[in-house]
Amino acid sequence: MSTRIVIDCDPGHDDAIAILLALASPELELVGVTTVAGNQTLDKTTRNALVTLEIAGRSDIPVAAGADAPLRRQLRTAAHVHGDSGLDGPELSEPSALPVEAHAADLLAELIEPGVVLVPTAPLTNVALMLERHPEVRDRLDRIVWMGGSIAEGNVTPAAEFNAFVDPEAAAAVFASGIPITMVGLDVTHKALFTRAHAERLRGAGGAGRFVAELSDFFQAFHERSYAFDGSPIHDAMAVAHVIDPTLLTTRRANVAVETRSEFSDGRTVVDLRGVTGREPNADVGVGVDAARFLELLVSRIESLA
Repeated sequence: MSTRIVIDCDPGHDDAIAILLALASPELELVGVTTVAGNQTLDKTTRNALVTLEIAGRSDIPVAAGADAPLRRQLRTAAHVHGDSGLDGPELSEPSALPVEAHAADLLAELIEPGVVLVPTAPLTNVALMLERHPEVRDRLDRIVWMGGSIAEGNVTPAAEFNAFVDPEAAAAVFASGIPITMVGLDVTHKALFTRAHAERLRGAGGAGRFVAELSDFFQAFHERSYAFDGSPIHDAMAVAHVIDPTLLTTRRANVAVETRSEFSDGRTVVDLRGVTGREPNADVGVGVDAARFLELLVSRIESLA
């Protein structure tokens, strides 16, 4: 029996690939996609989600647009990483489908029932709004698997990962909610790099494979320039992969707090692996990954969409 999931995202190269991985995996049933401002503005992230579903022939999956800004802050996008479109690299056509009229927070509340896993791959604004508008969802949401945060490194500041940094108040609210949450952060995503060889393997594998290869061309160039990496981390796909196969990641129970009032460390996910704060653990935190198995899963599943 497949696990039903909802992806809350801000596509973004790695978000788009995460959506395709979900669609290509028989272990999962993607029942909805919601979008938020993050990697790009809300109009662009919503269009990109619709485009990605259409490339996979799954425009039947409902898409709802959500928050166009963080709860209390001005939006900071990642155009320098993802380009003006949010999915620079491939030539993008306008999607034929439209988003549903519901706000993302309301569609999330409608779709989430026992057994559904929520996979946010973006700032947690929509999730925090859902919990505020529909507090009863806490009782039926079994699990959140979030791509965001880090134990020891940042990618937008020295201290903070992008998704946590964009809306730290939302992240703090979600971690305080009592809902079981797995944090798939930079500590594991940076250990599994999608290389130009992976891209070439997909370039001839139908429309979805070519789309991912062309996304990778742009995304890889950024990581080569900025990190001297020999590949690009497909951050968000790792969260989806963890739902497909939990053995891919090693996790530790820990308390995670989110810094919201710091001059230098706003958005830092403060992970107490040794229990020095005395705060109760509230998350399972990714600390290790079988990179080779993750990358083979990702590439082989995208190939199967041909």
